[in-house]
Amino acid sequence: MTSSQLKASRPMGAVAGPQAWYGRDLANDHSWLETLTPAEIAEIDDALATVEASGIAMLDMTAADFPLPTLSARMQALAQELDRGRGFWVLRGLPLDRLSEREAAFAYWGLGLHMGLPVSQNARGHLLGHVTDEGLDFRTNSGVRGYQTRLRLPYHTDSSDVVGLLCLQPAKSGGRSSVASTTTVYNEVLARRPDLAPLWFEPWYFDRRNEERPGEAPFFTTPLAAWDDDMLSIRYVGSFMESAQRHEAVPALSSERKDFLQLVDTIANEPGIALQIDFQPGDIQFVCNYSIFHSRTAYEDHPEPERRRHLLRLWLTLHEGRTIPDSFGRGTHDDGEGRGGIPAVPELAEPLAGTYA
Repeated sequence: MTSSQLKASRPMGAVAGPQAWYGRDLANDHSWLETLTPAEIAEIDDALATVEASGIAMLDMTAADFPLPTLSARMQALAQELDRGRGFWVLRGLPLDRLSEREAAFAYWGLGLHMGLPVSQNARGHLLGHVTDEGLDFRTNSGVRGYQTRLRLPYHTDSSDVVGLLCLQPAKSGGRSSVASTTTVYNEVLARRPDLAPLWFEPWYFDRRNEERPGEAPFFTTPLAAWDDDMLSIRYVGSFMESAQRHEAVPALSSERKDFLQLVDTIANEPGIALQIDFQPGDIQFVCNYSIFHSRTAYEDHPEPERRRHLLRLWLTLHEGRTIPDSFGRGTHDDGEGRGGIPAVPELAEPLAGTYA
């Protein structure tokens, strides 16, 4: 599913299709909101009972270990909607009022397995991530990532085919999810500054944020966009491109590139571009990292530890995903565990952390 033979670019022009949308057009169109039926919830209950009876560990599970007789086909169709359609959805209805945190995590993991293969999210090799405020600040600490803070996150994409978030506990205030079409932003850049549009296809330096393996450079280079037939794929983390400047071997950003970064950020934040989503407990949001920028607002937590904002995160390689170049993003580094992700650093690896026994 990867190819180093893909063209990096083609004649510039606006891109059409379901992945090109404006948030203002979806504000009253809830077709992106999927709801579990009572029968599907019963299938999840039965699958949880099967897993419990088998005693299988979370990391040893396959889709066959979490049988979903009818819901599996729906999850596979939703995976295609991520890859070839609008690029995001929210699945509502997981009954957290009667599921333990462990049961909710196993249900979420099991649903994910019917769409793809979990991949590592950080240098510690975490396959199930916990998005909580750890009291850190990615603006002042180059080893910190946004999910470890309560700060507003700039619009960006992650290093996997798709990323999922299960809301266990929303914040006291704030923490609103925002999604925007990368294709729409691409089109807007082309319309407003056609002179800057070719920069999508030129190499850029990205900071590894202290998550490099031994012998690996602390940065990598990648174009921001690539084509798979008529599908435009975009990788973009403005803060990582800016923090790469701390490395002596990385050339300074030209005024043209600074203008490009500013324009992308300006467009993504304009009213009507993004869609704002308020999570409810039990909501599962998935987005395609090639066609969706995601963000969130800053948030305030409840003082009680058990009421603080807590999301579970999955990065998945889709079972049937689009073709991407071998050199796109961080590279495929496919070791038989699925493309994408951030390879674990041996001395930091703790892949069991964050999972449930």
